[in-house]
Amino acid sequence: MEPVGSFLPGKSGSSHFDPVVFVKQPRTILRLLCWVFSMVVFSCIVNEGYMNIGSERLLCVFNKNADACNYGVTVGVVCFLGSVCFLVLDIYFPTIHSVRLRRRATLIDMVFSALASFLWFVGFCFLANQWQQTTEEELPLAQGSDAARAAVAFCFFSILTWAGLTALALQTFINLFQNFSLFTDQLDDSAVTTTTPAARPSPTESP
Repeated sequence: MEPVGSFLPGKSGSSHFDPVVFVKQPRTILRLLCWVFSMVVFSCIVNEGYMNIGSERLLCVFNKNADACNYGVTVGVVCFLGSVCFLVLDIYFPTIHSVRLRRRATLIDMVFSALASFLWFVGFCFLANQWQQTTEEELPLAQGSDAARAAVAFCFFSILTWAGLTALALQTFINLFQNFSLFTDQLDDSAVTTTTPAARPSPTESP
């Protein structure tokens, strides 16, 4: 989120927020991609992922398995909201003065990103398997086929983007520990220097 030096206590919040620099950061780009990919997945399923064949009941295009559509929509919405929340956190992260709060925020980011990547992996395998089992007779005039393929494809892309965010969060978490340890050592050294008593002058010899 910031250069390594900005993780030290006392420097938090000293940098001015630059929208252009913020948007160009790899973390921000991955956040926006996750946001877009999540929106594409649940939008494709909600808009064209259900079909109506001779009945009032809507059937999922993924092998008529309602669980597949529900899973894709649920994970898509959760990751969509998560992307927005963590994007806001990235904006306010430089203003956090406490290193402990920074570590907690980074840890939450890392855990959520890893979990999201895993959920997208499961979703990709699930939707791809159900789509392979879907026959042409179940989809007259290829109804919803483009949306189904797009959902499967962007599930795969989401695995990569969330995995990238996990790696960046892990790197930030390690940097926080390293810089905090360095800062603590510097405080200890300065404390030892200031508390060391001055040497007494040697007594003068009597004549």
